[in-house]
Amino acid sequence: MENLLLGIEVGTSALKAVLYDLAGVERFTARRTYRLMTPQPGWAEQDADEIWRALVAALREAAEASAGHGRIAALALAAQAGSVVPVDAAGAPLAPLITWLDCRAEPIVAAWRMDGVAARVRQLSGWHPHPGLALASIAWLTRHAPSVAKQAVRFLDVQGFLLQRLTGRPLTDFSEAAELLLLDRTTRIWSPELSALAGISTTQLSELAPAGTMAGRLLPEVVRATGLPTDLTVVVGGQDQCCAALGMGVMAPGQLMLASGTAWVLTALASDPHLDRMPAGMDLNFHVVRDVYTVSQLLGGFGAVVDWWLNLLGLDAAGRYAALETALAESPPGANGLLFLPLGGSVQTSNDVQTGGSGGFVGLRLDHTRADMVRALCEGIAYEVRWALEMLDAAHLPARQMWMSGGATRRRLACPACRHHRDSLACSARRQLAGARGGNPGRSRRRVAGWCGIHR
Repeated sequence: MENLLLGIEVGTSALKAVLYDLAGVERFTARRTYRLMTPQPGWAEQDADEIWRALVAALREAAEASAGHGRIAALALAAQAGSVVPVDAAGAPLAPLITWLDCRAEPIVAAWRMDGVAARVRQLSGWHPHPGLALASIAWLTRHAPSVAKQAVRFLDVQGFLLQRLTGRPLTDFSEAAELLLLDRTTRIWSPELSALAGISTTQLSELAPAGTMAGRLLPEVVRATGLPTDLTVVVGGQDQCCAALGMGVMAPGQLMLASGTAWVLTALASDPHLDRMPAGMDLNFHVVRDVYTVSQLLGGFGAVVDWWLNLLGLDAAGRYAALETALAESPPGANGLLFLPLGGSVQTSNDVQTGGSGGFVGLRLDHTRADMVRALCEGIAYEVRWALEMLDAAHLPARQMWMSGGATRRRLACPACRHHRDSLACSARRQLAGARGGNPGRSRRRVAGWCGIHR
C-alpha cells in the first residue's frame, strides 16, 4: 500500500485538506468553513474550538478517503499567521482567537508610533507593529482583559494551538513566530523585551522549531476521533504565505508571489536579511526554506472587502462572482473617473507606511452606476499592488517572475498581473497611475507584464 501525504491549510475563512501521493499527484480534497465574528466595531475574532472541529472533520474525511487506497504517512499545517488565542494549561481557549484583521489595539500601536517604540519593534522583530498582530493583541488583553491574561498559561498562534491539540506540543516554526512580532530576528528566540512590551513572559509562547521538524505522533484521542493511523508523523509546517510560495516554487531572489485570498500579500525573496536594504514599509520574515528570507507587504484584507461589498449588494451566493464579472464588463477601465480607497485606507495616500486612515469611494457622482463602483473597488486593489511593486523596484529588489495564488486567479478580469488579459484590472490601473504621474503607460505596463505564472 502506497504512502500518502496530507497537507492542511488553515486560512482565515476556511480550512482545506489535500491528500497527495509521493509524486505530488492530488488524490483527495476536503474543505470546511468557519465564522469570522465582529462583536464590536473593529473587532475580528474566531472561535478556536470551531477551527479545531473543522480540522477534525477534514482529517476524518481524508482518513475515510484513503481507506483501501493508501496509508497516510505524514501531515503538516500551513496556517494563518499573526492571530493569537490565550489558553489554559490544557490548551483550552480562554477567549476568542483575535485575528490579524482585528483593529481594537490601534490606539496602543498609535502610541508606539508616537513615542518611538514602533521603530524599536521593527529593529528587533523585522516587522512594523500592526493592531491585528499578536504583540499588540496581547498588549490589549493585558490592559483591557487582565483576568483573561492572568489565567493564560500560553498565548498561541494558530499552528501552535492546533499542534498542541494534535500532538500535545505547542510548536510553531520561525515563519509563523516572526509574524507575532515577539521573535528576535537575529537570535531566533522569543525576545524578552518584546514579550515584556506585550505584558507576558517568553515562557508563555509556543515552542520554536524549523519548518519540517517532526512534531510527534497523534494523541490517542485524535486517532479515535479521526481514524488516522497511530504511527502517522505530524510535521511542523509554516506561515501560509511562505508555504504557498514554496509550493509554487518561489524559492530564490528574483521571484515574487502575490496571494489573493482574504488577505492580499505581496512577497519577494531575499538572501540578505538586513533591514536597511528593505523598502521602509515592508516586513522581514523567515521563509520555510532555510537561509532564505521573505520581504512582504500586507496590501489589505481585499478578499474580505470584496465579500463585504457583494454582501451589501445582496447578490445570490451561488452567482455572486459571476455577477461581479458582469458588472466589471459593464464599466470601462477607469470606472468613469471613480476611485476607491481600500477599507482601512491606502498606504499610498498616507505619511505612515503601515496605515492609510479611512477608505471609501472618491469622486462619486450621481451618474455613476453600481458597475462603476464594482470596478473602482477592484481597481483600487490593483493600485495597491502596483504601489508595492514600485517600492520593490526602488529598493533594488528586481523581480523576474511573479506567481499569483488565491481566489482572484479564478476570475478572468481580476488578475492584476497578466499580460494576456487586455482588460485586466491592474492594466487599467497602471494606465491611470502612469498617466496621473506623467509617465508612459505603455512602459509601465511592460515593466510588470508577463510576471503572472498562472495564465500562460
